[in-house]
Order: sequence, then C-alpha cells, then structure tokens
Amino acid sequence: MQKPQIEIYQGPINSEIMDLLLLADPNQDMVRSYISAADIILAKLEQQPVAVALLVQEPEFELKNIAVDPQFQGRGLAKELIAHVSARAKQLGAERLLVATGNSSLQQLGLYQKCGFRIEGVKTDFFSDYPEDIIENGILCQDLVLLRKTL
Repeated sequence: MQKPQIEIYQGPINSEIMDLLLLADPNQDMVRSYISAADIILAKLEQQPVAVALLVQEPEFELKNIAVDPQFQGRGLAKELIAHVSARAKQLGAERLLVATGNSSLQQLGLYQKCGFRIEGVKTDFFSDYPEDIIENGILCQDLVLLRKTL
C-alpha cells in the first residue's frame, strides 16, 4: 500500500467525511455537535479520504473520533492518525491526550493501549440516550471507557 497523505483538513464536511465519522460514532447529531470545534486530521490515498480523526481542545485535549474505511483497516492507518493527532496536540501545548470508546469496542480498546493510552475510568450508561442500541462483538455498548496518555 502506498503511504497515505495525512493533512489537517479545513474544507466542508462532505458525505465522504461524514460517512467515515459515522463509522466511529453512529449518532450524526452527536458528531455534528463536536465537529465544528475540532481539528480534522484526514488521511487520503490517491486524493480519496480513507481515514479521519478529530482533535478537540475543550475542556481538554481529546481524540474525539477516529475511523478508517473498512477496505483499508488493518494497514496501520489508525496508528498513523493517532501519532499525528498526538503530535498536533503536543504542538498546541497538551501534556496529556484523552480518548474514549465504548465498552464493546474491543479492537479499539486494544489499539489505544498499543498506542500508549491507559484506562482511567468508566462512565456507566453513557450510551443509554442513543436512539438505537449499539452492539459490537456480540456485546451491548452501554458504558464509555476513558483512556489517557502522556505526550
């Protein structure tokens, strides 16, 4: 696979980018609520968006959303994006970076820990207000797992 072009994206949120973001957070209203305050880190192959990550700074630096097109998963794109988001956060003055994911997101929990994040806490019943149940790996997603890493 050729090396992706990774950039801070400042254009409009088109359907390609929103579709990627919805892979990580299926609640479009929730995505829209935080995307305007985010740095959008976009990975492209041959000018086609294949992965995206969002960095927000309020109230603290957080990797808010990260998603890779299923056709391109397993090729290290998520790790590359996390490295770019971490570098960007550090450049902006962050000492630590937060990420949160669902209790049922087993692959993501593993990825974040491989990238230096450590589990810090759990917000129980976080996903109870979502309009539809989220089931991953045969597990009902109910709780939000908080992870942090030092930059």
